[in-house]
Amino acid sequence: RYTLADLENWREAARDIDPPIRLGIFGDPVAHSLSPQMQNAALKQYDISMQYGRFHIRANELRSALRFLRELDFVGVNLTVPHKIAAFEQIDEADETATRAGAVNTIRLRDKKLIGSNTDGEGFLRAIRSEFSVDVRDLRVMIIGAGGGTGHAIAWQCALENCERLVLVNRTVEKAIALVDRLRPFFAGPRVLGPVARLEAVPWDEATLRAQLAHIDLIVNATPLGMNPSDQAPVPTRLLAPHHMVFDAVYGPSKTELVRAADEAGARGANGLSMLLHQGALSFSIWFDRDAPIDVMRAAFL
Repeated sequence: RYTLADLENWREAARDIDPPIRLGIFGDPVAHSLSPQMQNAALKQYDISMQYGRFHIRANELRSALRFLRELDFVGVNLTVPHKIAAFEQIDEADETATRAGAVNTIRLRDKKLIGSNTDGEGFLRAIRSEFSVDVRDLRVMIIGAGGGTGHAIAWQCALENCERLVLVNRTVEKAIALVDRLRPFFAGPRVLGPVARLEAVPWDEATLRAQLAHIDLIVNATPLGMNPSDQAPVPTRLLAPHHMVFDAVYGPSKTELVRAADEAGARGANGLSMLLHQGALSFSIWFDRDAPIDVMRAAFL
């Protein structure tokens, strides 16, 4: 993987790389990312003579990294933790997907300008359909980690789909409340729920989660918890029930604690690999203005 120092001296650092790296992912951590596998498979499928690389960029290095990027012959980059919200303030233009979410996971370069998009929301939607054979609009959804970039994008997508109910959970509950205020217009109309609030921000504690989860179909982990094998599940696992669908946006070589607990509770669980695939395919389409070879990208994970 490459660093900010490499990016600063990229023409020198990349002189002998063939085909050239003209796409990549900025993150911290980034060593675990499977994005290069699927994007490089897609590039090869279409005989596009370039590579996609990993760049270990820390939070305090993002501004410099984007400044260097403007001067390079890159097509674009993806952004992962912890950069999605911070990058929104540092790009030159944002499309509707990025503006809504206030977060960016895909940048394309045009005339030294950084143009931001967010494919997380639509990627999530397609992942839920593919993993659970359901549509988000029919579900009561809880998002844990609604204050982060991924959580923002997923919450907006649920609102746009007019889901049955949306509960936002965040350690800093004020962030979830602020997001609820922006999403409220989507939930103004009556649905079948009656007196149960269709849109709520709640604190992240066991008593609150216990009360809420009886009225939830889909639990989404949008926090980084699970990236380390030692991480605890973001929901006390004893609260999971067979009627739940559990979607963990984190992915890894083995099941996260949350997905494992869902299995044990008789619930249906899925990790974030399908969301990674679908948001990555959407990024590819933004960069190259053509459909991504999604089956080839999926096979690259196997």
